[in-house]
Amino acid sequence: MVRQTVARVDLVALQSNFRHIVEHVVAEPRATSKDSGAPGVIAVVKANAYGHGAPQVARALEDAGADLLACADIEEGAALRAAGVRAQILVFGALSVSDLEGLFDCRLTPTISTPGAARAVQAAAARYRQQLRYHLKIDTGMNRLGFRWDNLARTLPELLASENLHLEAIYTHFATADAAESPLFNEQRTRFDRARVTIDDIARRTGGERVGFAGSAGPAWDRPFVHAANSAALLRDSRVWYDRVRPGLLLYGLVPPPLASTLVLTPVMTLKTRVVAVKGVRPGEGVGYGSRFRPEGPARIAIVPAGYADGLDLRLGGRGVVLIRGRRAPIVGAVSMDMMTIDVTGVEAETGDEVVIVGAQGDERIDVREIAAQIGTIPYEMLCRVGSRIERLYD
Repeated sequence: MVRQTVARVDLVALQSNFRHIVEHVVAEPRATSKDSGAPGVIAVVKANAYGHGAPQVARALEDAGADLLACADIEEGAALRAAGVRAQILVFGALSVSDLEGLFDCRLTPTISTPGAARAVQAAAARYRQQLRYHLKIDTGMNRLGFRWDNLARTLPELLASENLHLEAIYTHFATADAAESPLFNEQRTRFDRARVTIDDIARRTGGERVGFAGSAGPAWDRPFVHAANSAALLRDSRVWYDRVRPGLLLYGLVPPPLASTLVLTPVMTLKTRVVAVKGVRPGEGVGYGSRFRPEGPARIAIVPAGYADGLDLRLGGRGVVLIRGRRAPIVGAVSMDMMTIDVTGVEAETGDEVVIVGAQGDERIDVREIAAQIGTIPYEMLCRVGSRIERLYD
């Protein structure tokens, strides 16, 4: 049985978004003359594909041509393999010593971002008697995971000399790609370019045959590729496209705020429910927990079965709106665990009417960027919070 509140995930729109991103990086002139060819795309499906359902999304992206997907941890990667995903899967997150077997059992590509992780993965690869390719993360200013860009001569030689580890790619992550006024973005770009020169020098002196740098014994096609651009950086500066870009939010049809784009994108998720009751409220009567809504005149409210257990934020009460009969109706009173109330005074709403929380109805549309702005958060959070009890229906 299907609950009244459901999320529809348009996989055709997802595939279209992926293809438009590919077309964009193919058609857009590169910013520097040394860049040649169009970058590839790493499709980011971490956090249950931003709430859309990672197995279904990953398979649809694979069908659209994605050959490299990225998830947050080994457990997410294992779930993708169990769902039948065949493409290469990159693990972005930190690696714990206890679950490294999943890298080998599920054919996952790890990110190595600390000397300790490097030693643990090397030891595991030696036990399995396998050569394991990995991506090297450089910390250029985010100050989370990654080898510090200015300390590589001390921390990196041991990793590059590892017998069982093969450096496939080098990457970094921008902290302020969506903040045009911040100088850190360009500082990180410059640091990353310097770090790559340093890595090249270290690799030629220690284990160059294992990392495949030009001039070493490794074949040319083994040369590590480079990636850095998330959705915001992809839109902001083609100098950081390098060999691959890493769209996340763009895949799901949303532009990271406050940026704008001419990319043709379609929001992938719609969130709908239905009215389960309509009732009148007299002037001054309270509605819901805390009686936070007290109409000045006679009012008509509709109750819908969606609340914070479904991922709707408490702050939507008194701020957010939904669509009913093609019109915007305010969310009033407190958002409770399983339901919320909307003011339908002057609207001929009835039990059973469709209510759109995210998506379009008639000539009106509410997108996740608008909702996030109403409550002072980001669209990433809104998508990832869509509750597990909401069934995803795939089109």
